[in-house]
Amino acid sequence: MRSKKGIVSSTKQEKTIVVTVHTYKNHPKYKKRYRVSRKFHVHNPEEKAFELGDTVTFYETAPISKLKKWTLIEPQPTK
Repeated sequence: MRSKKGIVSSTKQEKTIVVTVHTYKNHPKYKKRYRVSRKFHVHNPEEKAFELGDTVTFYETAPISKLKKWTLIEPQPTK
C-alpha cells in the first residue's frame, strides 16, 4: 500500500480534495536539485472540513472514479 503526504490545495468538490505533493529531483547533468509538484484527487468519504494548506496523508486504493485513486488516512486533519 503506497502512501503519500501533501498539502491541501482545493476543497471545492464534494467528497474530494485536491492534494499537492512536492518532491525533489536531481538534474542528471548539472546536479542541481529542483522541485517537482504533482496534484492528486483524494477521496474524502466523511466530508471532513479541511482548509487550504492543511497537511494530509493518503493511500492508494482501487479506482473510485476517473481521477480518484487515493483515499485519506483516518486521523485527520493535521497542520
